[in-house]
Amino acid sequence: MQTAIQNDNKTDTPELTVADRLKAVKPSPTLSLIAVAQELKAQGKDVIGLSVGEPDFDTPKHICDAAKAAMDNGDTRYTPVPGTLALREAICRKFKRDSNLDYTPDQVIVGTGGKQVLFNALMATLNPGDEVIIPAPYWVSYPDMVLIAEGKPVIVPCTMENGFRLKPEDLEAAITPKTRWVMLNSPSNPTGSAYTEAEMKALTDVLVRHPHVWVMSDDIYEKLVYDDYKFITPAEIEPRLKDRTLTVNGVSKAYAMTGWRIGYAAGPVPLIKAMSKLQGQSTSNPSSISQAAALAALDGPQEFLTDWCASFKKRRDLVVDMLSQAEGLSCIVPEGAFYVFASCEGTIGKKTPDGQVIETDEDFAQYLLKSENVVTVHGEAFGLSPFFRVSYALSEDVLEKACLRIQKACAALT
Repeated sequence: MQTAIQNDNKTDTPELTVADRLKAVKPSPTLSLIAVAQELKAQGKDVIGLSVGEPDFDTPKHICDAAKAAMDNGDTRYTPVPGTLALREAICRKFKRDSNLDYTPDQVIVGTGGKQVLFNALMATLNPGDEVIIPAPYWVSYPDMVLIAEGKPVIVPCTMENGFRLKPEDLEAAITPKTRWVMLNSPSNPTGSAYTEAEMKALTDVLVRHPHVWVMSDDIYEKLVYDDYKFITPAEIEPRLKDRTLTVNGVSKAYAMTGWRIGYAAGPVPLIKAMSKLQGQSTSNPSSISQAAALAALDGPQEFLTDWCASFKKRRDLVVDMLSQAEGLSCIVPEGAFYVFASCEGTIGKKTPDGQVIETDEDFAQYLLKSENVVTVHGEAFGLSPFFRVSYALSEDVLEKACLRIQKACAALT
């Protein structure tokens, strides 16, 4: 009698080993919440998403026309890694025009969005243990970028009482021999706060005394400012810092071009070369079509920005007024960007109608989502609690509806 022998060729799928550098990195909370909002809408729920950081305006026609012309002209091939010469020259003109900063094309790099530019700069310069000073509240990606580059984020809290701005004495106290960069974002995501000329000068005075510290200035919201605020960037106010400053910007926010993915930066040639070397072995050049569009954005008409800013200002005032009327909430008036960073401290410790205690700002944001289908981002994601961020890059009607829901949710807490 022949014995049957089972030959089990089944093999187990090998377990993926994730790189150690990713173990401390969190998924982007803002991108995650955008996905949540989209999923809820797909289920038929009347969701209002206040978490999206992009203008609701369409990209201006002259910019789209430039992209179409580039395609028609066959400009669909690789470009130099740091960007086309024409675009880099336009970026030089922009820096001279807006901030009286003189750069040459070899001091400029174009990347696939401002995020890649920031990431490349950190990856190209940080060694394990190098410290990066990051004022909080901060854009959610800053600390994780530093961690991926094996650096150490040094978080410096900035209070609401000080307008969420970094104080020079706190900057001074945070600097150590290991400090490599300080990251400044004005106007800020998530607060919309921006430094006056005197406030920025006080910070640059500190940095002049520490020549080993480099400055990474994220100016992406430069054009979106309100009232009588005048934008200022560190290298503009303190020329002695120019040779150790990377000034980062892009077309995403000012020109409603978030999907085109074009960011850029200007800085010392050795830094730009290092960033270009890294980019050449990762993504290579940004889209040729998007670069043509960005060239049209920077060199083309700018008058529409006045109307956009006027619209954003009206929305800002509406949101600040209505949130300030909600029980347990308070906020300050931001100088720029399109966010309000509201305190929900007055809701902490209260109970929801179903008996849940609001213990954190994340609890509060979850409560708004569950009870009123309003998506916000909790303050802890930006490094400061108890707050939540509201984006007012939506129509006034939608914002009013959302704020009424928030007022209703706050009134229901006991």
